[in-house]
Amino acid sequence: MTQGSVVTETVAGEVVIIVNGDERRLPAGSTVADLLASLKLDPRTVVVERNRTILRDRSSFAMLELATDDSFEIVHFVGGG
Repeated sequence: MTQGSVVTETVAGEVVIIVNGDERRLPAGSTVADLLASLKLDPRTVVVERNRTILRDRSSFAMLELATDDSFEIVHFVGGG
């Protein structure tokens, strides 16, 4: 399946997703928590949007499996003033 100019598919035990506009490959069966860990992001300091829906329940990240065609936008909180 095509999303813009990027092909999203499951290939050889991997799932191909889009994160902030860039293609990423993770092992099939990976979760949102695995995605954040691979990006070295603390789930407490980010907002995750999956397929245009904000994921509000951070405790569910370890149970939400990534799927082909998933598109994520991840925003990191920045402090200061």
